[in-house]
Amino acid sequence: MRAMTLSTPRPVHDRPLTLIDLPMPEPGEDEILVKVHVCGVCRTDLHQVEGELPMHRTPVVPGHQVVGTVEKLGPGASRFKLGDRVGMAWLHHTCRDCAYCHRGVENLCPTATFTGYDAHGGYAEYTKVHEDFAYRLPDGFDDLAAAPLLCAGIIGYRTLRLSGIKPGGRLGIYGFGAAAHIAIQVARHWGCEVYVFTRGKSRQQLGLDMGAVWAGTSTDAPPNKLDAAVVFAPAGPLVPDALGVLAPGGAVALGGIYMSEIPPMDYTRHLYHERVLRSVMNATRRDGEELLELAVTIPIKTKTTVFPLEETNDALIALMDGRIEGAAVIAVT
Repeated sequence: MRAMTLSTPRPVHDRPLTLIDLPMPEPGEDEILVKVHVCGVCRTDLHQVEGELPMHRTPVVPGHQVVGTVEKLGPGASRFKLGDRVGMAWLHHTCRDCAYCHRGVENLCPTATFTGYDAHGGYAEYTKVHEDFAYRLPDGFDDLAAAPLLCAGIIGYRTLRLSGIKPGGRLGIYGFGAAAHIAIQVARHWGCEVYVFTRGKSRQQLGLDMGAVWAGTSTDAPPNKLDAAVVFAPAGPLVPDALGVLAPGGAVALGGIYMSEIPPMDYTRHLYHERVLRSVMNATRRDGEELLELAVTIPIKTKTTVFPLEETNDALIALMDGRIEGAAVIAVT
């Protein structure tokens, strides 16, 4: 099968992914073989190919927003039928027996594995997953529309929840890429006032077009103090900016797997008055199920730019250069 593989992390403009032929995966106990139709491109992939995340497997097929159909059932697999459409997300497997798994926070499982990182992902014609970690996808979303929901949507949803934003509250969104263009739709569905902080007039206008009441850069002062903020851009200097515009008791949730160095902060200006700063690590399957249900209810509209499998490096370069509005998606088959 054709697959785009990463062997050695390099700057994305050096085109680090290589198209090769790999053996067809064979599903094991309770696993399903998935024929990949499309796979969303995530900023996590950039951090991975450029070496900001340590390699867990060499070579590896990245990609963790997978939409495809069940091609083969492994021994004991019975949750899906051949031909069923399924989705795969970043969380690939957990032990399901540790304290975190029992508490419903399987995203913190110390032995969790991740799609496209510990296990081959969706930048290939086929991949496999334990049937319990695959999602049934809503009928109202075609493959391209569904792909960004599986990471940008899920992590955006969890980040919103952990920010503590309440219906009708004032929410700041820092960075306006794939996760943000889904999160704003959820926040608006909850009746929130949304304030968008992003570079570039086109991104600011996109935020306004999607329902934000204000848009500016991270150093601009919004007209009102915010109840919560979510930071999707991997830039540490945004953290004190976001904390600085919170109302007392507000919280900032950081939705990325990687962030550049956070500069020193002033206790009184940034943290006092019971302001909260928290990170978001991965997401649970329940987060994914709730987001997919909500996507149908709203309904969420995803904006995508499509690249063929052999141009996956081009998709990553376009994402790095800020030329993708919404989400990039790889069309595999």
